[in-house]
Amino acid sequence: MRSIEVRRLGLISYAEGLEIQKTLVEQRKSGAIPDQLLLLEHPPVITLGVKTRNQRTNIVATPEALEAAGVSVFETGRGGDVTYHGPGQLVGYPILDLKPDRCDVHRYVRDLEEVMIRTAAVLGVTSGRFPGLTGAWVGREKLAAIGVRIARWVTSHGFALNVNTSLGHFDLIVPCGITDKGVTSLQKILGHPVQMDEAMAAAEAAFHDVFR
Repeated sequence: MRSIEVRRLGLISYAEGLEIQKTLVEQRKSGAIPDQLLLLEHPPVITLGVKTRNQRTNIVATPEALEAAGVSVFETGRGGDVTYHGPGQLVGYPILDLKPDRCDVHRYVRDLEEVMIRTAAVLGVTSGRFPGLTGAWVGREKLAAIGVRIARWVTSHGFALNVNTSLGHFDLIVPCGITDKGVTSLQKILGHPVQMDEAMAAAEAAFHDVFR
């Protein structure tokens, strides 16, 4: 049975989240700590993955509009394209050593998708995969996004599940660089807000089940 320590960090800045991950990744590589799962929320921020961090073509809002909306922009080292984080979105950062038996990037991403699909199901929403794309989907709308970094088989970054997220902020970008599909949230589908503590508990249980 894999030992996973879960930390609920509340609302923290994206920069602080990066620093915490950086520290924990080094501690995990040295064997000083067991596997970790960080569950948290971020203030409104647009992040650019390694594919697009030198270009901002998928940010459709002007710098003035972003400032007016209180949304910052951050270049990051995860995989993937542009995405949005904000209050009401459950962000999960697993710091796992995939050695020796899970050294498969494709499997790891599929496992994170499975965590999101199971979490949504517990909260009353049926989601699934979309052929050729990552994440958890309800029809043609993305419910959860995934962007990971793996160094020496230790993971960082992770997933973002739209619980009660302000979906209007996604209009500021082309989410994940995908122009012909939308985004959704548990709140939008269910017609009422979901308690974040409840969402975190469901995600924690699903994560333990998938990565045990």
